Amino acid sequence: MPDKLTIAFIGNGKSTNRYHAPFVLTRNDKIRIKKIYARNLQKKDWARIDGVEYTDDLDSVLHDDEIQCIVVTTPHNHHYDYAKMVLEAGKNCVCEKPFMETSAEAEELFALAKEKGLMLQCYQNRRFDGDFLTVQKVIESGKLGDLLELEMHFDYYRPEIPERVDFFDPAFSYLYGHGCHTLDQVISYFGKPDRVHYDVRQLLGEGRMNDYFDLDLYYGVLKVSVKSSYFRVRQRPSFIIYGKKGMFEKYAKDKQEADLKKFYLPLGHPDFGKDLPEEYGTLIYYDEAGDYHEEKVETVQGDYGRYYDALYETLINGKEVLVKPEETLLQLRMLETGVKDLK
Repeated sequence: MPDKLTIAFIGNGKSTNRYHAPFVLTRNDKIRIKKIYARNLQKKDWARIDGVEYTDDLDSVLHDDEIQCIVVTTPHNHHYDYAKMVLEAGKNCVCEKPFMETSAEAEELFALAKEKGLMLQCYQNRRFDGDFLTVQKVIESGKLGDLLELEMHFDYYRPEIPERVDFFDPAFSYLYGHGCHTLDQVISYFGKPDRVHYDVRQLLGEGRMNDYFDLDLYYGVLKVSVKSSYFRVRQRPSFIIYGKKGMFEKYAKDKQEADLKKFYLPLGHPDFGKDLPEEYGTLIYYDEAGDYHEEKVETVQGDYGRYYDALYETLINGKEVLVKPEETLLQLRMLETGVKDLK
């Protein structure tokens, strides 16, 4: 029986209960949730998890000798303080995204982790979105030929969100809140770009929240565009990619979040997050003989829990971290640059 990884959470809200715990619970042969810290134990918006100790005593979490890693899932304006406490208590730390409010905070904490011989890592579960994994499968098939252009869209029609915000705060911008997903996908697969063009807007005017962004990342000939808006009545494709020999287009986003919102959880549901055939993307290409092909591509089933598989391998078996500090720092610097001229 391999060693178990024992973890705890700081935060008992949506992040812990929707985007973390359901996936950890499918891996209870390898990972155990021992404690969850909440400032208000009377607040019971989420069902209690059997076998987990809920506490409002933070010290009891920080100084529990059995706990090897603490996951910070609070609002991101508290990430720096809690992550620093975790590291100073001698614990490995995973921190939700946006990771920190500034790259300077992140640099300080990565240096502290290194000094103490600890792991500090950003939770980038969207690396395991089914649509993103399917794009990788198509690229690696070689059927598109040399890549020319990739567009990634993360659209909503939720005008009420920016309309009710009457101030601008960089760390609470749309770019920080959603670019932290899609930019990490690009960085994780393509690496550091040669250059970046930023188009980050406040569609409602100065002094309002950032509600639109369009970033172009250049890798030689390839241009990767990351686009999002709160004002898209009809969403653009989740991914569309062009190569010299063909193209691939997928409209439907990864379904894990949609299933989670319906409390259709991964434990006991093998079809969790799985696309229906009508949601598959379309691949169009010309083969070596010049013959035209058009076919559906079965979506790779996404699984946010693969982040925790990697975490287990890092902390129990000494494997390299999944999300490297330099990737997190690069993304944070891009977020800072994108919003620096907004007021």
